[in-house]
Parts: sequence; structure tokens; C-alpha cells
Amino acid sequence: MPSELQHVELDIPIEVIWDFIRDENNWAPLVPGYIQHEKINDRQISWEFKSDLVVMKKKVTLVIDIKEWNEPNKVCFELKRKNEKYIGEGYFEAKALNRNKTRVTGFLEINATGPMGSLANSLFKKAIQIRDEEVAVAISSKLEQFNRK
Repeated sequence: MPSELQHVELDIPIEVIWDFIRDENNWAPLVPGYIQHEKINDRQISWEFKSDLVVMKKKVTLVIDIKEWNEPNKVCFELKRKNEKYIGEGYFEAKALNRNKTRVTGFLEINATGPMGSLANSLFKKAIQIRDEEVAVAISSKLEQFNRK
């Protein structure tokens, strides 16, 4: 199963980070290939984006199902394709290092199944590393802007 773990330390108070994370409109558009998202309820978000894995290019709709929300420290979630079973999971964790510095950790694991599962998982492994780095930079930059408000 392809997975990726990212850590970043930000000179931003943990409360500011959680004000940002609380609203999916702040971070959902930062994922590469983003098309749109919709809040289904307090625990689910439908997220549509364009997948570009070299040999596999298509529009993908995922449902983020929030399993745990422990503000201001951790959010755990599962990913599912719309009307299908589990395909992955992850978490976002924040730890205050001091009053104005926070360590943010993000983790994502994907498990493609079916006839093309092995090929998809090998493509996901490389794509997750690149995408997670892009997302970490994008969210960090957006958080710094958000903190200046």
C-alpha cells in the first residue's frame, strides 16, 4: 500500500492552524487537480479532482469520511470512491511546540484493489510523494497568509 508521511514546522500558533483546518474551503482547493468539493454533512466531504498518473488520466470523486476530530490536535479520515468501498485513510495532526510554533504532520495511505490494483498502487506510490510535497507547501503558504489576517 502506497503511503506518505509529511512533517512541517510553522511559526504559527496551533489555534490559527485549527481555524484554517476547520473550514474545508480553505484547504480543499489546494490539492493538485482540484475541480470542486461539497460538504455533505459535518463528517463527510465530496471531493472531485482530475487524476493524472501518466497512464491513468480521469476525473475522480472521493468522499472524505471523518472518523475522528480532536481539535486542536488531530483529524483522522477515510477515503472512499463515491458509492464504493474504502480505498485509503490518513490523518492531520498538529502539536504546539511553543506558543507561536506548531509541528504539523500529515499522513495518507492508498490501497487500490481490483484487476489493475497492483499497477495503480505502484503509480500511486510515486504520485503520493510528489502530491503530498506539493500539498504541504501549498497549505503552509496559505496558512502563513491566513495567519497575517
